[in-house]
Amino acid sequence: MSRYTDSNSRLVYSTEKGRMCPECGKPSDQCRCGRKKAASPGDGIVRISRETKGRKGKGVTLITGTGLEPPELKQLAKRLKARCGSGGTVKNGVIEIQGDHRGLLEEQLKKEGFTVKRSGG
Repeated sequence: MSRYTDSNSRLVYSTEKGRMCPECGKPSDQCRCGRKKAASPGDGIVRISRETKGRKGKGVTLITGTGLEPPELKQLAKRLKARCGSGGTVKNGVIEIQGDHRGLLEEQLKKEGFTVKRSGG
């Protein structure tokens, strides 16, 4: 019985092969687990909302439901941040732009061919 059969222990690094995938146990460069991530499911409508919860009163604009793959989502976020002239990030398939830019972002997303709705007031 191998010492790695216990569900609480797994090989994460090998001196021969380098980093190992925790899911399949193969070397990271041969792993196919991370490449299977699909786009976030959606109904084809991009929703724009504003949120301040957990941010000490600072508002951010959230964009959800784009249905894009992570690389394309990061490129879209980069374009939108540049258009607004503010910072932001992509977390779990949601684009967060610092500040309240709902009107500007709605206009820009419509130009890029998305169906857009405001949500949350």
